[in-house]
Amino acid sequence: MKKFEEILSKISQENGLSEDECFFSFNYILEGKATDVQIEKFLLGLRSRGETIQEITAATKVMREKSSKVSAPNNAIDTCGTGGSGSGKYNISTAASLVAAGAGTTIAKHGNRSLSSKSGSSQVLEELGVKLDIESRKITECMEKSNIGFMFAPNHHPAMKFVGPVRQRLGVRTIFNILGPMSNPANVKKQVIGVFDKKWLKPMAETLKNLGSIRALLVNGSDGFDELTTTGISYVVELNNNNIKTYEINPQELGLKLSKIDGLIGGDPKQNAEKIIQLLDGERGPYRDIVILNSAAALYVDDKVKNIKDGIDLSIHSIDKGLAKSALEKLKKVSNS
Repeated sequence: MKKFEEILSKISQENGLSEDECFFSFNYILEGKATDVQIEKFLLGLRSRGETIQEITAATKVMREKSSKVSAPNNAIDTCGTGGSGSGKYNISTAASLVAAGAGTTIAKHGNRSLSSKSGSSQVLEELGVKLDIESRKITECMEKSNIGFMFAPNHHPAMKFVGPVRQRLGVRTIFNILGPMSNPANVKKQVIGVFDKKWLKPMAETLKNLGSIRALLVNGSDGFDELTTTGISYVVELNNNNIKTYEINPQELGLKLSKIDGLIGGDPKQNAEKIIQLLDGERGPYRDIVILNSAAALYVDDKVKNIKDGIDLSIHSIDKGLAKSALEKLKKVSNS
C-alpha cells in the first residue's frame, strides 16, 4: 500500500514511471489490491501526463501474464481494434476477419462488447449463431477447422473486473483502451490493429516491437474510424521485423470508390449481422469495399500477398467463391459442437 501511494504521489512527473514502478503498479491494480479511488488517481494521472511507451509495454506484459491463454497455430493473426471511434459503424474488422479466413489466413480474433457503437464483435457473432462461451481448447479447434476462432475478452481477462467499474464511472479513455488489442490471449505475433487516434499508432507499434511481434499494421482512418477507411485516406504505421515505417493509404489508388460515412453506419447486432450475411452472399456497395480493404490488410500482414492491392483481389475471390461464408458456417458448426 505504501509503495503504491508513493508512486501515486509522483504519477504526473514528466519522465513517467520506472520499469519496476510500472510492473508493481499494474500488478497491484490487476490483483485487486488497489482501491477504486487509487485506480482512478492512477489512470487519470497517466492520462493527463501522457502514457509512455515503457508504461504501455509493462502494462501489456502484465495483462498478458494474467490472461487465460489459448493455443493457436504459429501463423495466426488478430484483427482486433481499440474501438472508441464513436461512429456506430457496421462491424468491419469482424467481417474482414471472416473474409481473410476464407482466403486461408488463420485468425485468432480477440474482441469484446461495444462501448462506443451499438454492436461489438461479440454481439454480432452471437447474432450470427457463433457460440462464444466455450473452452480454450474449443477455440483452438475452431481455428484449426474453420481458420477462425473468437476469444471473448471478459472470459480471458478476469483481472479486468478490478478496473471495469472505475473505467465505466470515469467515462473517458484511459491506458486500458489501447491495451486490449495488444493483450491477445493466443499471444499472436502478427496483427492488424485499428486505433481510435492516430497519435497512438507509433507508440503502439513500438510497444509491439518491444514485445516481440513480427508483423503489424496500426491503422487509423482520417474520418476517425479505427479501421482502414474508404471515405478518405488512412494513416498507417507498419512494423516489419523490427523496422517501423509510416505511410498513408488512399482507397482510390487501390481501385476502390470513395464512400460516404452514411453508407457505413450500422445499427444493432441483428441489423449488422444481416448486413454481414448480405456481404458474404455477394452484395456490392460501400460496406463490401471497406471490408475487402481491411481483409486485404490482414492478408498482407500474414504474407499471403505482397501488397494491399493483391490482398483486395484475394479478398474479392474469398467472397465471390463463397469461401468467406463457408468460414462462417464452419465456425458456427465447430463452436456449437
